[in-house]
Amino acid sequence: MHKANRLLLAALALVGTSAALAQSSVTLYGRVNTTVERQKDGDLTKTGVFNNASRFGIKGTEDLGGGLKAGFQLESGFASDTGAGTGWPGLATVGNGINFGRQSEVNLSGGFGMLRLGNFVPESYYATADYVSMHNHDTGSSADALYYDPVWFGGLGTKNKIGYRTPNMGGVTVDAAMLLHERSDPANSNKNGYDLAANYNMGPLHLGAGYSYVNSNYQFALRALYTFGQFTVGGYYQRNKDEHQMNAGLGAGTRNNFRLSGMYTLGASEFHANVGRANSWSRLNDSAATQWTLGYNYNLSKRTKAYGYYTRVSNDNAANYNVSHSGDNFSSFAVGIRHAF
Repeated sequence: MHKANRLLLAALALVGTSAALAQSSVTLYGRVNTTVERQKDGDLTKTGVFNNASRFGIKGTEDLGGGLKAGFQLESGFASDTGAGTGWPGLATVGNGINFGRQSEVNLSGGFGMLRLGNFVPESYYATADYVSMHNHDTGSSADALYYDPVWFGGLGTKNKIGYRTPNMGGVTVDAAMLLHERSDPANSNKNGYDLAANYNMGPLHLGAGYSYVNSNYQFALRALYTFGQFTVGGYYQRNKDEHQMNAGLGAGTRNNFRLSGMYTLGASEFHANVGRANSWSRLNDSAATQWTLGYNYNLSKRTKAYGYYTRVSNDNAANYNVSHSGDNFSSFAVGIRHAF
């Protein structure tokens, strides 16, 4: 009898060990972000309800034992003002409807870092422009209109990627990725793309850098963010070269742009201000622009905010950021609700 009990206990211990090694978790997450706005595009004015990059996703991990984990992440956009699927905004090749054009990734992680395969947003963007866009997570009509990314302009989008992320090394992480063009025609001018990003996060200081290169088009950016007391200030500087995509395929040349942002918190309230400036492209005279935004957020909970903002883009004669016709200006007054789950 004692022997049988010992065998039973050993079997249960073995089953328990196997279950621990095979632990897995799956999480549903998302964000619903909707505004009511009065927008002005040149002389055209419209009032409406607008989606601000609402999305939902599924992500999960499985413990494979020995410190090794398998993971995945699937994410789709949807229009919160109509309920329709949106795919990935700005990339017609992804298509509309409910799909996982925003992200579809499988990965392996461990002490060596993380190996990533699939479709995911360039980490150079997250390390720079997205990091300082605090008031509405760089979405909607007040999103950064001046940031340049050759991954999008080069036509590769976010797909067909092989990526690697280092372990955290004293607050520093580095991401590297290659985007495969997957063209069998040797006459096709599309080339593979490359994306690099580095982040340093330690206490109140946050630093970042990003570099992207696609078919002679590139961007390089540096970012800093610092929190002291109730204030957070940040900004980025970006250097760009467009060799093939803009200016009727002749390339716009080079340019510099920057953005400064600030936030002051008082209880549940956040007061935001940011300004960005893009100089003229070297091959496009009078193509400079300035964008500024004033915003207020009220945190109803850790997951829900009510907010409002005013944003304006002032274009020079040959610039068309956020507008239908070059030289026009854009502005919007918006109030909205953002809920994360």
